[in-house]
Amino acid sequence: MESNNIQQTLTFAKEHTGRWYVVLPEWKGSKAELEMVEGADTMLDIMAQGGKEVTLTVSEQPFGGSNELILTEDLSNGIGGGMYLLKVYQGEEINHKMWLCEVMNYVFKKLPPVVYFK
Repeated sequence: MESNNIQQTLTFAKEHTGRWYVVLPEWKGSKAELEMVEGADTMLDIMAQGGKEVTLTVSEQPFGGSNELILTEDLSNGIGGGMYLLKVYQGEEINHKMWLCEVMNYVFKKLPPVVYFK
């Protein structure tokens, strides 16, 4: 996957266990590493509106109608990934914090300071 101005599509699936996973068939690590936890799962529940799948377009650059996740804490030297803040979602202030794991480095080839998504 390329980074920078490229928009990518990521799909997230909720299993019967209630756990969310990012769908990356080419991932070489464990399935557990793809689980969305620590606030990311809660955000996916909101986005899914009762559904079992969420598909997002993501980019390091803003694009029409995108929301932004702002890196608030780089955890690369600890558990990996980073803490992100979603200040506003669909025009509504929510100030939702979430941990996005090392998979961010796989998708973006780095830990972006801002991730735009829709």
